[in-house]
Amino acid sequence: MEQHHPSRQIPVVVLAGFLGSGKTTLLNHLLHRSGGSRIGAIVNDFGAIEIDAMAVAGALGDSTVSLGNGCLCCAVDASELDLYLERLANPATGIDVVVIEASGLAEPQELVRMLLASEHPGIVYGGLVEVVDAAEFDDTRARHPEIDRHLALADLVVVNKLDRAEQDGERVLGLVRSLTDASAAVVPATYGRIEPEFLFDCRPVEERIGQLSFDDLHEHGEHGEHEQHEDGSGHEGHLHSSYESLSFVSGLPLDPRRLMAFLDSRPEGLYRIKGYVDFGPYDPGNRYAVHAVGRFLRFYPEAREPGGERLTQLVLIGAGIDAAALRKELEACTNDAPHADEHGMWGVLRYVQGLSEGPDES
Repeated sequence: MEQHHPSRQIPVVVLAGFLGSGKTTLLNHLLHRSGGSRIGAIVNDFGAIEIDAMAVAGALGDSTVSLGNGCLCCAVDASELDLYLERLANPATGIDVVVIEASGLAEPQELVRMLLASEHPGIVYGGLVEVVDAAEFDDTRARHPEIDRHLALADLVVVNKLDRAEQDGERVLGLVRSLTDASAAVVPATYGRIEPEFLFDCRPVEERIGQLSFDDLHEHGEHGEHEQHEDGSGHEGHLHSSYESLSFVSGLPLDPRRLMAFLDSRPEGLYRIKGYVDFGPYDPGNRYAVHAVGRFLRFYPEAREPGGERLTQLVLIGAGIDAAALRKELEACTNDAPHADEHGMWGVLRYVQGLSEGPDES
């Protein structure tokens, strides 16, 4: 198999929620807590651009603002979205993740559909994050009944402003969970503070000197002058929504049918899976990078280096997950049989971009 994925694919996260839910506050939190990662923030606000985009950037004037921590904020309308994604995905910008803050009146389904349909080799869908105001949730549902549909589409739901919900927080959390897909994670938050690791790797892809300049976006020039990193000081002591992670390493190859059965029945709260899988005799020439977020799943075959170590290395991230049980399930996916079922890889190949041949069933 000669299929290879680009060495650097940037996850694009859609951040949605009705007006007042706290999307901009959450985005600002991510920008200040990026852990060294460069975020390309696209504020897609259809007419309220100047207000919200500049609230994120902490400045007024230009529609593109370079932030002190190397992140960048662009205020765009719907017609410019593809153009800015193209620019941000250019390797010269050094962007690690793109977050699109959707208008409070936007249909997140349209943004998700656009990203899933994109054939741009430099980007990959990073999930739909829906933010809801816990204190106003009942009123929001009365005014915007379509919120039920939005929650059903979400990969991660942030139940924000729980500090204002008083004794009603647990009821709202339970109600939100009943409206989401079983594979979605629901996390509580105050002031939009969730762990960035839910959404992206909080470390740069490569060591960098200097920060992002306007030329990086528009002309793909050199990095700008180094600026002091924005560390978000003044927020110490606040409770952040915790996440849990599990690292799994196996020297035995994984059976593709067993792994697909595990992935098809991912438990509630398991939001992200990333890493590499060795399928042994099922495909001795390749290892497979795997990227899963919510219901989205994709495999990327990579030619194995001669003499390279044959390992499966996975990281699972979620909220309220049972790490011991997940580890046992993954261990049950291993297979040291010397021969492979000739049809065993069909289920995996369904999730390799660009492969349309083969059956629809694993």
